[in-house]
Amino acid sequence: MPGDMVVASALGAAMLYAVAAVLQQRAASAAPVERSLRLGLLAYLVARPMWLLGAAADVAAFGLQFWALDHGSLVLVQPLLVSGLLFALPLGAFLSRSALRPADWLGAALVVTGLSVFLIVANPDRGRADASNLAWLLLGLTTAVPVALCIWAAGRSPGVRRAAFLATAAGIVYGVTAAITKATAHLLDTGFWHAATSWKPYVGVCLGIGGMVMDQSAYQAGPLATSLPALTVADPVVSIIIGAVLFEEGVEIAHGAPIVEAMALIVMVVGVFVLARSPLVISLDESDS
Repeated sequence: MPGDMVVASALGAAMLYAVAAVLQQRAASAAPVERSLRLGLLAYLVARPMWLLGAAADVAAFGLQFWALDHGSLVLVQPLLVSGLLFALPLGAFLSRSALRPADWLGAALVVTGLSVFLIVANPDRGRADASNLAWLLLGLTTAVPVALCIWAAGRSPGVRRAAFLATAAGIVYGVTAAITKATAHLLDTGFWHAATSWKPYVGVCLGIGGMVMDQSAYQAGPLATSLPALTVADPVVSIIIGAVLFEEGVEIAHGAPIVEAMALIVMVVGVFVLARSPLVISLDESDS
């Protein structure tokens, strides 16, 4: 039963994150270009009712994700967030008054198949709840480099490519944030004072704000069809690596399992890109509701 609740909580978070992405992208796309990658972008957006609705959905989604990470593993919870694109399809169909195309069904089937096969074969356990400060430091250094490179590349790229680079950077940051969230949830389980006197919740908040500035800048720079797949893929891939290495979450590696897991992730990623280019997802940028 706890495992079922973890899955249900993660799926609920995925649905709410998808709604938040739609609302926030439509608000951020109207923001002045000079506010990109600045806290001033958030100051501009908080005055937009549509963005605030998206932020409310984000907060609710994070609450569900927090509970799921406290009771489950990174390798289980974060890949399930990919299913947010599956919730975006019916939302796009409703707003555009259109039916799903064969390609939409194919993309959905690829995501579900790839995700299911990966989780069944990987069969992750909860692992340990925290890691040493040295391990956290090494994680910070190894993830800071690709984030910095993505931001550097974004500054030298036109709109659509800029959106992809910024969304990738945000996805990496969110993967690290999820790991810190899991550790913080464990600290809270042992008592509020343990969490309040640790560096983890404060760094987690800073990373969350930084990731938000990056993803809102990505939404500002280009359509969901560009930013959403990059964000959707980077977060779970980084989380899977962190869960397996930092938290030792027991991903299956015997009898060719890594090959099957890699193939399943590739199938899932292909499905994500198929769905992100669906007219139903693209229509979410254009609807006036």
